[in-house]
Amino acid sequence: MSRIPLVEPDSAQGDVAEMFTAIKDRLGRVINMTQVMANSPAVLKGYLGLNGALANSSVGRLTGERVALAVGEANGCTLCLSAHSTLGAKAGLSAEEIEAARRGTSSDPKQAAAIAFALRLLETRGTVSDEELAEVRAAGFTDGEVLELVAYTALNVLTNFVNKVSETPIDFPEAQPLS
Repeated sequence: MSRIPLVEPDSAQGDVAEMFTAIKDRLGRVINMTQVMANSPAVLKGYLGLNGALANSSVGRLTGERVALAVGEANGCTLCLSAHSTLGAKAGLSAEEIEAARRGTSSDPKQAAAIAFALRLLETRGTVSDEELAEVRAAGFTDGEVLELVAYTALNVLTNFVNKVSETPIDFPEAQPLS
């Protein structure tokens, strides 16, 4: 049971009802995390705004899913791992790449650099060294794309923390712990 109540889609009104309609149009249903976030329309709107903006990012959805999996694993968010394992697979990530991202790497060197950078952002609270910034650039990321990696990392910290604070019920096939 969630420690913060889920706002039921049938009882939502105003802006929240509109945001729920957009979520349902995109995902086919209103997921539990967004029902928790709806307790603060500002939080839900902020999440949807950043998530929507990143859908058009230069780094792309597959990189975003990899970052989400790595950050979710690092933060121990089972709901996010479950959601992004499902969403990542639907986007085209193989089971091997999903597991690799959760382990903090990728078979693709550029993707491995993106994941390593995201995890370094977490570890240092954003205080990366000149060398670490040079490494992600050397992997082929532009300065704009570096900022997108920062945004993906921050977005996933937000969702991880919301779900951990609220103990949001998992509404995706549950991701299994890594062996």
